[in-house]
Amino acid sequence: MESEFIRWLRGRLPPHPQLLLGPGDDAAILQLAAHAACVVTTDTITDGVDFILGRDDPRRIGRKALAVNLSDLAAMAARPIAALVSLVLPRTNARELAVEIFAGLLPLAEEFQIAIAGGDTNTWPGSLVINVTAIGETTARGALRRSGAKPGDAILVTGDFGGSILGKQFDFVPRITAALLLNERYEIHAATDVSDGLSLDLSHICTESQCGAEIELSRIPVSVAAHEFARQLNDGRSPLDHALADGEDFELVLAVPPDEANRLLADQPLPVRLSRIGTFCAEPGLWQIAADGSRTPLTPRGYEH
Repeated sequence: MESEFIRWLRGRLPPHPQLLLGPGDDAAILQLAAHAACVVTTDTITDGVDFILGRDDPRRIGRKALAVNLSDLAAMAARPIAALVSLVLPRTNARELAVEIFAGLLPLAEEFQIAIAGGDTNTWPGSLVINVTAIGETTARGALRRSGAKPGDAILVTGDFGGSILGKQFDFVPRITAALLLNERYEIHAATDVSDGLSLDLSHICTESQCGAEIELSRIPVSVAAHEFARQLNDGRSPLDHALADGEDFELVLAVPPDEANRLLADQPLPVRLSRIGTFCAEPGLWQIAADGSRTPLTPRGYEH
């Protein structure tokens, strides 16, 4: 199955200027720019955790497998170059499933001009597992990191949050273009993407930057899906609770100096809206600011791996 599938895949992959040798050999060869650092990320998604095969379209699953890695590159403002895709397939209809997965993955690769440089396929009696390793390069201003936030920096976010299980987890747009533009034109101190939950991923910036964050709850952009998901579950959690903890929104959280944040909010240079939801502070931990101005601790919540 593997040899036949690789032949099929090689016939589908377009040429890429930085891919010197692609699928079919023992390893890929990439030409990386001499002036740039190489940024590498990897993510594994599994049946029953990140999707449910039989309920979810394999094409959407394939797209998600690549998109979650692109979101990590976006968090660091890295330009994508290539990806390695490895599939562990259920033995029944393995080739047909692999074709469907790549049918969903390849259009996203073409959209962001990413070379599919290789990977691996295997079959087993278990569930579908997909691993993607994505490779990017830094641009002139270097990579964004989680460790650069300073007390007084504004907390800015792209898009809205919550209820991603209703569709956004598959259909989100990796914020590559937004991150590259922001890093080129504005001063950004730190960044991360929201994969595990807004409050939990924001706490990761605080930990790496050795600071805290005050979140103004009324300013959090809560998605329509969060309202719908809260209504469906009817378990006492509010749409705001879902916005803070659901995860898989794959939006950006940014630490931006105050004056630069004002300029960014006035410019609104992205196709997706930027919102300010709070301020980084010297006191460690997360703090929630209610509508009446009261300040209380906020426990980070989200998906713990």
